[in-house]
Amino acid sequence: MLLQIVEITAPVFLLASIGYIWARSGVAYDMAFVTRLGVNLSVPCLVFSVLAQAEIEPSAFSDIAIAGFTVHVLLWGLLWAFLRAARLPVATYQPPMVFANTGNMGLAVCLFAYGESGLALAMVMFAISAGLSFSIGVWIVAKEARATEALRQPIFYACALGILFAWQGWTLPGWLMSGIGLVGQIGIPLMLITLGVSVSLLKVGDIGRAAALSLSKVVICGAAALVVVAALGLEGTVRGVLILQMVMPAGITTYIIAQRYGADPQAVAGLVVVSTVMSIAVIPAVLVFVLAG
Repeated sequence: MLLQIVEITAPVFLLASIGYIWARSGVAYDMAFVTRLGVNLSVPCLVFSVLAQAEIEPSAFSDIAIAGFTVHVLLWGLLWAFLRAARLPVATYQPPMVFANTGNMGLAVCLFAYGESGLALAMVMFAISAGLSFSIGVWIVAKEARATEALRQPIFYACALGILFAWQGWTLPGWLMSGIGLVGQIGIPLMLITLGVSVSLLKVGDIGRAAALSLSKVVICGAAALVVVAALGLEGTVRGVLILQMVMPAGITTYIIAQRYGADPQAVAGLVVVSTVMSIAVIPAVLVFVLAG
């Protein structure tokens, strides 16, 4: 089991470390270009190519979609109550505590833990989290409805098309699918290296509070995932992917939104950085739990 956990987590943290060291060494890294390349091209290609060829029962896709939406709604309420009780600003802390890093880190962990089927299900979770982050997440921070911003994300269309192709049994010409798959293969390494660069550039504020909130995030999100898993009777890969995706650290996207709308971005940066560092211990522990179950 220990060797299995190392084989799953080592590549993830190795690539993130490369990005961190790259940025710290002072070598230029064009974040804007790399992010556009990943979000608009490589990741959508990866999502489509994996989902379109996934050998998964259609019910598994509906199960993870229902569970993913349900757990986010549950967390929205739980974390609102938690932050109000702690007398902390909801607009600042609720988004980074609800919306996890289901992309940069979550996809890679689920791939190494469960293979292509895990990656396919993790992509559905990623699409749900991204959609809610760019709509409800923006509303929490800015009190403005931004559904159109969410609909501009290519990942949603790649996800929908991929599931449609898998459901209908449609295929593209081999040369075209190979090309799409080849472009998609740079997606996960690119996202992990970019995660390391991003963490190195963020300025952490109030490490003590960030550590306490990061620990609270893991406990509350993990508990919410377990409740949804039990309520919906989820098992196997669907169960493991849901739990893993929900205990990922705070997403970089929440920092970008906080910075754009002035919701104390330094505090959010602290939560992103500290929860990411904490994930070095959290992810292996959760992997032991889900793989043993």
